[in-house]
Amino acid sequence: MTTGSATTVFQHRFADELGELAVPWQAAETPDPRLLLLNDELALELGLDPVELRTSEGLGLLTGTRVPPGATSVAQAYAGHQFGGYSPRLGDGRALLLGELRDREGRLRDLHLKGSGRTPFSRGGDGLAAVGPMLREYVVGEAMHALGVPTTRALAVVATGRPVHRETVLPGAVLARVASSHLRVGTFQYAAATGDLGLLRRLADFAIERHHPAAATAEHPYRALFESVVVTQAELMARWMLLGFVHGVMNTDNMTISGETIDYGPCAFMEAFDPATVFSSIDTGGRYAYGNQPAAAQWNLARFAESLLPLLADEQDTAVALAVESLGGFAPTYSAAWSTGLRAKLGLSRTAADGADGADELAAEFVQLLRADHVDWTSGFRALGSAVRGDVDQVRGLFLDLVGIDDWLARWLALSPEGSLLDRTNPLYIPRNHLVEEALDAATAGDLAPVRQLVEVVRDPWTERPGLERYAVPAPEGFGRYTTYCGT
Repeated sequence: MTTGSATTVFQHRFADELGELAVPWQAAETPDPRLLLLNDELALELGLDPVELRTSEGLGLLTGTRVPPGATSVAQAYAGHQFGGYSPRLGDGRALLLGELRDREGRLRDLHLKGSGRTPFSRGGDGLAAVGPMLREYVVGEAMHALGVPTTRALAVVATGRPVHRETVLPGAVLARVASSHLRVGTFQYAAATGDLGLLRRLADFAIERHHPAAATAEHPYRALFESVVVTQAELMARWMLLGFVHGVMNTDNMTISGETIDYGPCAFMEAFDPATVFSSIDTGGRYAYGNQPAAAQWNLARFAESLLPLLADEQDTAVALAVESLGGFAPTYSAAWSTGLRAKLGLSRTAADGADGADELAAEFVQLLRADHVDWTSGFRALGSAVRGDVDQVRGLFLDLVGIDDWLARWLALSPEGSLLDRTNPLYIPRNHLVEEALDAATAGDLAPVRQLVEVVRDPWTERPGLERYAVPAPEGFGRYTTYCGT
């Protein structure tokens, strides 16, 4: 594909260097492709021309039906623990990796298609995706990016003109997704299960070069790789938790080595604060409830460590001891990131080394007040910005325990919180669940205006804008309990 006078150069390093994990495959034809959403900003980052992406040739690229020179479309192999149960062969059952592009900052980025048809990993599935779930991934990915969370992002959603049979017949779509890579914990699990130590080593070297280059010069590079992933995932979990984000399907095949959030299937943002909050229809036991996410991430990292054991030491017992020691870094890293982030959400940037300012205790008390009165997580923190400017009624109006919140506000205000810090750490606009569903329902019926508006709102989550009041409040009482679905 061309961009002006230049040619976009696709690389195929994953397919070339890790051929045992890549099955060459072609996307299914699309009867009537129609562009629904295109991320012009992201396209330009990748050196792609948004105008050309809107042509028939561009739609062919975005659906995988016209693979450009240099690209090699492959289905990736990986394993994974799904809700605790191990599946030795998962892989891209409805997706293809087209290849890698070097963006304007010189970084390699994957271009990956979701909903592009059956592959050898489909396991009886149809390999297709419906319009609604693909648009959800676009909306939530853009919101997370704007909120400063490491994330995959959608380049485009293209309607295919092919019906998708789920509980009902739905219009089909392909999502073009961009990621630093699609290396997952499950990728390492698959490689380790082959018993091919050379493949496992090449995969680890590939991950180090792509995502954690400092590990290459460490005394023990593969242990350094593991520890780097532990840190990035601990910090990612803290970011999720600080925003009230619930991923919903934290299987090991959905944990990236890069530290980016991936797969926005049954995800949602918590409203009334409750650590037991679950949205996913298939998470019947609450394994991936909001409050369980840090522990789930640590469990996934233990599975990553198991796959790396042959690279950590020759002796099994020694390798296990090293892995356990390195995994021990997760809890303090997460705790520090959570504490620092929570202080910032209270407008307290200065950290007392000995904790003498009592900010950590105040933060914990505020969280408990939110929980006791089922206060909306996002609104509760955002209202503190008004309180620091003299209007405490907005905060007080959210609570039933007025004595408790008044006492807390007095002690918090005595620490001189910073209004500007409150405003840039507590979003006003998130993808509210009822608005997401409203927009996706409209789009499925052919009206894209609500989803386009929602995307524009969440791309600037911090700045209050007139006319957007409905985007800043929780769902009405009649909305009921929210349930999300994977879309497969």
